[in-house]
Amino acid sequence: MHPNALIDHAATLIARVLTFSHPADATVAKYFRDNRALGPRERTTISETAYKVVRFKARFEYLARSGPGARERKLAILGFHGSREFIASSLTQPEAAWLAICDATSDDDFLDMHVHNLPQWMVDPLKAQVGDAFMALADALNTPATLDIRVNALKAKRESVQKALQAKSMRSALTPYSPMGLRVEGNPSLLKFAGFEAGKFEVQDEGSQLLASLVGAKRGEMVTDFCAGAGGKTLAIGADMRSTGRLYAFDTSAHRLEALKPRLARSGLSNVQTAAISNERDERVKRLTFKMDRVLVDAPCSGTGTLRRNPDLKWRIKPQELDELVLLQKAILDSAAKMVKPGGRLVYATCSLLQAENEDVAQAFTAANDDFEVVPVAQLLVNVLSKEDGEDVDAVAAGMCHGDFLRLWPHVHATDGFFAAIWTRKHLD
Repeated sequence: MHPNALIDHAATLIARVLTFSHPADATVAKYFRDNRALGPRERTTISETAYKVVRFKARFEYLARSGPGARERKLAILGFHGSREFIASSLTQPEAAWLAICDATSDDDFLDMHVHNLPQWMVDPLKAQVGDAFMALADALNTPATLDIRVNALKAKRESVQKALQAKSMRSALTPYSPMGLRVEGNPSLLKFAGFEAGKFEVQDEGSQLLASLVGAKRGEMVTDFCAGAGGKTLAIGADMRSTGRLYAFDTSAHRLEALKPRLARSGLSNVQTAAISNERDERVKRLTFKMDRVLVDAPCSGTGTLRRNPDLKWRIKPQELDELVLLQKAILDSAAKMVKPGGRLVYATCSLLQAENEDVAQAFTAANDDFEVVPVAQLLVNVLSKEDGEDVDAVAAGMCHGDFLRLWPHVHATDGFFAAIWTRKHLD
């Protein structure tokens, strides 16, 4: 396809994405359904251009104030996924002159907002948490995420999956923390790969894999994934249980749970029971009071830890929504805790970077529930992490925690941003 046509498609898609009326991935998917003649390479170019514009929206919109032509076309040119030489023939002379000036700029030529490309309401709390590392964090959040997969221990070994990928010219490396993870180079499509169809692995960020492992589920136990969604952590927990015992996958969205069914079929798990609940106080939840060995609360959150793969979130979320999310998180955690039996484990997790959704919620729960005792996550991580010869695993685990809690940062650990707090219910006297 001529580069001018690619720019036109990208400009049209950008205009739709920047309305932020729907998640960017849904908008992109609909655009390609409406333009089925586009080939795989063209789709990649168009979609990656749109996502780059979303990532660097503040900077690109500032630059697009100058120069000739329509705003969306200028944004598409600035964010074009490909070489400048490829699109040179499609640019007018004024466009080419303007682009040369834009490309010659450096961070020193911009205000901070044009460098970090984050909304100010998010900047202040993150600076308070990471201090001088803020720009490193912002750079990581504006870098596309790696492609991580979790090998299904019920069906394969990590080394065999890696060899199978290599046979298809897909290079990968062992994930540094998760003992069941591989990091695949580039962004190849894995959905039609024989190993994926056979359930030997699932796409899952390394940080998410670690969260599932921290649940510590064992053979024969009763376990609940309280906000299961499409079930990525459910599948990992079920594998840890070796498909024994019973694993409940609860969610308020029947649609999300439907997406889990084909994944369950591939996985080989037979111990998972899915249930769409009306809310955190559903009768099915109450019937399990004091019966669970492990409960994971993967709470609904702002998703700020996933900006590498969902860059539109930073522009779609409004700060006033945080207060509502925190109230919901506390209500879900309180309800889920009732299911934990004496001696059982409760895990509260988010993919948020914000203290208000993380430490503040966890500390409020601890203060209000003296029948639960905080478990320092670093103690558990030592038994979860990959172990290399000569590596100080205790030090690695400590470096992944802030106080008693897990804190994974994209700029430090090359994972999505995750938080986890863990408690044990005390035995009755």
